[in-house]
Amino acid sequence: MAKILIYNENTNRMETYYKGEAQAMPYNTNNTLLVREFRGRSTSNTLWTTRNTMLAWNAQRYIYGAPIYVGAAFRRPWENAHGSQSQHYAGVAFDVGQILTWEQRQVLYNSAKNSGVWSYVEPLSQTPSWVHFDKRSFPPACTSGGYPTVKFGSKGVYVLVLQDGLNTLGFSTGGLDGVYGNKTLSSVQKYQALRGLKVDGIVGCNTWKSIQNEVVGIGRKSTTID
Repeated sequence: MAKILIYNENTNRMETYYKGEAQAMPYNTNNTLLVREFRGRSTSNTLWTTRNTMLAWNAQRYIYGAPIYVGAAFRRPWENAHGSQSQHYAGVAFDVGQILTWEQRQVLYNSAKNSGVWSYVEPLSQTPSWVHFDKRSFPPACTSGGYPTVKFGSKGVYVLVLQDGLNTLGFSTGGLDGVYGNKTLSSVQKYQALRGLKVDGIVGCNTWKSIQNEVVGIGRKSTTID
């Protein structure tokens, strides 16, 4: 049984669901995306994504008109497998179509690119054996891309990525809830002070880079919340 945290953009609230591996993801229609497909190789008991990501998947599946094989979706930073500010860690990205031929992947890519439902569809030249699309948030804190700036009062999956990283690195946020409150603020400030960063509680480019470069791939720690 997985605990699934969903950020609902319409209400600006975090929602919690409990689903079996063979059940459909929250907000998914017609069982086109099961929990085990979204989980992939993640060993986490807690998964997260956004309502808009699930609705984008529903639209993409309808437009494509056929099953879409999911090779990779959710991952937590300490589990690695992606870049330091990968959208997979935010639960808003999919790498799909690994079982298709090159010609079939081109059809799927064009379907995703022309659908208008994704924030970003990666060029095929960068994805030699899969198609990548995601529902990332803009603008990124770094000019090179990555995560948006988060600060006190923020809510959503990027706050979950932040809390996950801080807890795993030993800076307790008091929970894993996707809400940037007082305890998360205190942890960010402590982290910034110890790493020689500007102590303002704002997680912008430099703080994101520092946290993610430290936490990606280090494995589950005793302080990790799951």
